Amino acid sequence: MNSRTDGAARKADGDLGIVKKSGTNLQYTDLAPGATATSHRTSSLDYNILISGKLILIMEDGLETTFDTPGDVVVQRGTIHAWKNPGPEWARWITILIDAKPALVNGKALESAIIP
Repeated sequence: MNSRTDGAARKADGDLGIVKKSGTNLQYTDLAPGATATSHRTSSLDYNILISGKLILIMEDGLETTFDTPGDVVVQRGTIHAWKNPGPEWARWITILIDAKPALVNGKALESAIIP
């Protein structure tokens, strides 16, 4: 919705505090060498674009995919996933999160979650 509100002042009011309901959010993430981001799922449509470093995408079933070329892209919706930086450098990627209805499996909505 267009308004005079500065976009930086708008709060993400959707899944996990990173998705903007009925909107789009762009964020960047820096991950230290050897670090792993928490496994999670959002109902948004996500475009993840590697800027620098190396990342390993870890899916719920344990499948791992390595991204090591700046510009590598992965598009996700409704997946449980985590990110790992195998090092030796910091990794940075941007994510464009577009609000979407939750993905359905056998008629059941896959809700957002943080998986310990």
